[in-house]
Amino acid sequence: MTENFLVKLFEHNNWANLQIIQACSVLTDEQLDAEPQSATKGSIRRTLMHLVGSQQGYLYLLTLPIEARPTVRPGFAELHESARISGEGLLSLVRDAPGQSLQPQLQTKDGYFVEPWVVLVQVINHATEHREQIKSMLSALGVTPPDIDGWTYGLATNALVPIAT
Repeated sequence: MTENFLVKLFEHNNWANLQIIQACSVLTDEQLDAEPQSATKGSIRRTLMHLVGSQQGYLYLLTLPIEARPTVRPGFAELHESARISGEGLLSLVRDAPGQSLQPQLQTKDGYFVEPWVVLVQVINHATEHREQIKSMLSALGVTPPDIDGWTYGLATNALVPIAT
């Protein structure tokens, strides 16, 4: 099998991010800004903005020298487009990784050197954790969260097909 599994992980991540943003796009300002009564900290709006802003930051870390990395974060109205663009940028990196000349060590703005694979792991883990927090907050508001797990993505992409009997 020659399929690039890393690409599939990032395709799922992009799909799941856009699904959760879409699900939250119909919420009222009151719902978006409600503080959860749970271990989750921050509102849905703040968590979505953090998730997408961080994804942009990870892309900048992987592709730009430290002095060229912008600190601008997307506004709430631009979340979907910002998630799409930064997600496609990360997907492009993992698609092209074998021929890509990523630096063996990257410098973070907070005083670390990091290997690129660590950043890629963080992209997936960070987004998954925050999507699950948002799903929990949606449930607490009485809103059914979207199914965005790997099985659902497999069904949506015809990679999981029921056996006909």
